[in-house]
Amino acid sequence: MAQEDVLYDDDDFRNHLATVDEKGKRKWIYAQEPSGRYFNYRTLLSIVYLIIFFALPFIKVNGHPLFLFNILDRKFTLFGVTFWPQDFFIFGLGMITFLVFIVLFTAIFGRVFCGWACPQTIFMEMVFRKIEYWIEGNNNQQRVLNNGPWTNTKIFKKSLKHFIFLAISFLIANTFLAYVIGVDELLKIIGEPIGQHFTGFIALLIFTFVFYGVFSYMREQVCIAICPYGRLQGVLLDKDSIVVAYDRIRGEKRGKFRKNEARTLGDCIDCYQCVKVCPTGIDIRNGTQLECVNCTACIDACDNIMDKVGLPRGLIRFASENNIANKEKFRLTPRIKAYSAVLVLLVGAMVAMLATRKDLSTTITRVGGMLYQKQPNNRVSNLYNIKILNKTRHQLPIQLKIENDGINAEIKMVGKSLVVKAEETENSTFFIILPQSAINKRKTSLRVGIYNGNKKLETINTSFLGPLTD
Repeated sequence: MAQEDVLYDDDDFRNHLATVDEKGKRKWIYAQEPSGRYFNYRTLLSIVYLIIFFALPFIKVNGHPLFLFNILDRKFTLFGVTFWPQDFFIFGLGMITFLVFIVLFTAIFGRVFCGWACPQTIFMEMVFRKIEYWIEGNNNQQRVLNNGPWTNTKIFKKSLKHFIFLAISFLIANTFLAYVIGVDELLKIIGEPIGQHFTGFIALLIFTFVFYGVFSYMREQVCIAICPYGRLQGVLLDKDSIVVAYDRIRGEKRGKFRKNEARTLGDCIDCYQCVKVCPTGIDIRNGTQLECVNCTACIDACDNIMDKVGLPRGLIRFASENNIANKEKFRLTPRIKAYSAVLVLLVGAMVAMLATRKDLSTTITRVGGMLYQKQPNNRVSNLYNIKILNKTRHQLPIQLKIENDGINAEIKMVGKSLVVKAEETENSTFFIILPQSAINKRKTSLRVGIYNGNKKLETINTSFLGPLTD
């Protein structure tokens, strides 16, 4: 049999979704509970993931959260380091770096992130579906229950399942909100009267019902129709990408297994176990598909069958198309090398930006609508506004100094001395006073040093407006 006759000779499956029938109605997926070495690895990884997910909002460093994504106050804390809107270029570059990493990772390993580390998959397969198995039974029992009449048993099981689903969704919503507003604010919403935190309470309810809808009804549709990563997969994968793949050369032609029979067909015994365990309802034997999240449930199912019939494992395995068709080993393609080079450059730029990141963000502007003011002793003053963001977690008393050589300048604060509280913004006003003899043009460039004691934090350039001298 020619190789091209073995590979993907029927592409009709690409014209429709496995979860939609010919009339366009959704087909509910009753996935069989998987078992095997990959499932055990995924279970252990999911336990660690869930512990980290629920614990992170409560971990603090010197009284501050380790992770916080406060969109409302435009304040983001990553590994204890707080980023502000003034650091947006660093944050933006970080997002671009992460995107390039995803592109590179997908080009090499396919959509394995979706099946092993995506929160949607972990909660769906390792939490909600396990509860469903516990309450309603295996996939066949669930099908019978759903298609059967509304008996007392069915009402009890359905009510219990959805009550637990709603409770877990509420817990997830609380945790998600803790990442946004911080655990302290969340505890206030929970412990204090609703009237004092009505907006927060409404947000909590919205998140709860969104998560409940996703895990009780939308399920695999999120991966198939909503998640943009699934769409990107089509342009990121190539024949050298390592994905969950069916070895058609070894498996075809398919045929049922008969005991003590000299097998002349391929190793696939057409048992459909790989289809039954698939959470998105596809047949992996049709080749790489958009719906496949690389969860490896089909690998475990197929390996279990191969063990029972005495055939080698690996009929379904992690492999590239070239590995299966041409027996080629993994190689670094020009595209992978290009992505890697770009990623190294971006990571280098990120490290440089983080290393040179300043503790303060200062803006100095002359007060609008005002010219210069003449002062006694042939001196001239300009009035300035100063805005300082303190990115550190301790209070900073600030002094201002003119750093231009040869200019005898004086800085006079309006009101109290300048002290910026931790992680807050301080606004103030001050005069810069120059002797008229130092002004020889309409605008004089000045450098204002921002000091904390004897430590210079940064230098700000501004201009001084004065009269023209004869």
